[in-house]
Amino acid sequence: MHPSLLTLLVGFLYILGFNGLSYLRHQGLSGRFIAEGLIITGIGAALNLVIPFHPLLFLLALYLLTMRVRLVIDLGNSVAARGQPERALQFYDLALRLGADIFSRRVAEINQGAALLQLGRAEEAYQILRPVVTDPGVRLGAKYQAAACYNLGLAARRTGREAEAVCRFNEAIDALPGSIYAYGARQALKKKDE
Repeated sequence: MHPSLLTLLVGFLYILGFNGLSYLRHQGLSGRFIAEGLIITGIGAALNLVIPFHPLLFLLALYLLTMRVRLVIDLGNSVAARGQPERALQFYDLALRLGADIFSRRVAEINQGAALLQLGRAEEAYQILRPVVTDPGVRLGAKYQAAACYNLGLAARRTGREAEAVCRFNEAIDALPGSIYAYGARQALKKKDE
């Protein structure tokens, strides 16, 4: 098979595979991801006509370019897990400046909100997380919906919005009942009752 055709095949399978995973997770499909993937695949196929390269190199480049925002978010999460939420915020800000699609933007905002809560900046967290939870145009998937609702519940409670906090904790439980976020929400609801 000609290297350019192989590049096209790898690119199309990659785009199909990642969008298939998003569909299985009940998340919205990203038009930006598809467009970027098609453009990069087209450029890769054209380059392969001039300078033949291995399809795995193309796949690696395609992955790094299309997943750049998620990779930076993961770096931020790693830093936050080591107890450095202020530094993690820098990674989340960078992720948002890298041309994130709407879903990746929401994931970065969820993590931003969690880091702000760790820093005791509940009002800022509330302002970031509220649109994430209330925007009907973005399907987050159960895990991210539970995380967003739980963290928004914490932010609402810490800013004196108790009724909204209870509502958001219940939404976190409903979104993914067996998750750590649902567990945290149940614990938060029990503290209210005590």
